[in-house]
Amino acid sequence: MKTAENHRRPILALAAAVTMAGFFSVPAHAADDTPETPRSTFTYADLADLADPSRLVVKAQIRNQAVLPPERSPMLRRGWVRLYVEAQTQALISGRSAIGESLKYLVDVPLDAKGKVPKLKKQSVILFALPVPNRPDQLQLVDVDAQIPADPATEARVKSILTELAAPDAPPKVSGVSDGLSIAGNLAGESETQLFLTTKDDASVTLSVLRRPGMEPEWGVSWTELVDQSAKPPVRDTLEWYRLACFLPQTLPYDAILSRDAASRARAAEDYGFVLSQLGACPRTRLRS
Repeated sequence: MKTAENHRRPILALAAAVTMAGFFSVPAHAADDTPETPRSTFTYADLADLADPSRLVVKAQIRNQAVLPPERSPMLRRGWVRLYVEAQTQALISGRSAIGESLKYLVDVPLDAKGKVPKLKKQSVILFALPVPNRPDQLQLVDVDAQIPADPATEARVKSILTELAAPDAPPKVSGVSDGLSIAGNLAGESETQLFLTTKDDASVTLSVLRRPGMEPEWGVSWTELVDQSAKPPVRDTLEWYRLACFLPQTLPYDAILSRDAASRARAAEDYGFVLSQLGACPRTRLRS
């Protein structure tokens, strides 16, 4: 169950940011001694969680920051602080909306090891955001912490994920399992299980598990209405893998199994567990809203 602390979206309305503009004098120009951008430790799932809902992905350099007082920072995580940030646009990585050369937004960041507010001025960051209507100089982040360091490796990974998301055949968002059926073959130990997934846009996605005597189980995923017998498992750290590993339920819903005999039901559940084990865990390092 989500707590009030975790219900933070969308609190980054820029109307509050405009009222905070008095914290700053005219933004200073960046000096030549720009600090090195810290390397991030985000996983594929962390980055996909941010990139998927974003309509704008922007690389920017922070010019100024100011701490919002507690009364203007509702639902703030313990050990975090909410900042009003002014930044200079360096690149529009993804998106079609117009943005300004300077940007304003709110973001939550953790306090450092000494409990101090980190100094982010001159750091390059990647922002995952939504446009603010008629305000190209303002952004609303897709989550309170949707700002990450813009080191070259992370920037390349973000661009790769955005390319996957924009592909015409990008896999749909998986939300669960609708039906499952397991049928025994003619030989002992032979069976085929098909698991039909639910998606947010009603697209057809099917998992298939084939067992043959004396052989390792084979499985794959079909992203079309036709169940492809040659379907293969997704490669880890790809959008196909993310849609499955990060969003499938950890157990096969009892009501989803169409088979009525105990052996078929047990086999369907076993094959679903096998698929999950093959997908592996979906590690995340950032706290999701």
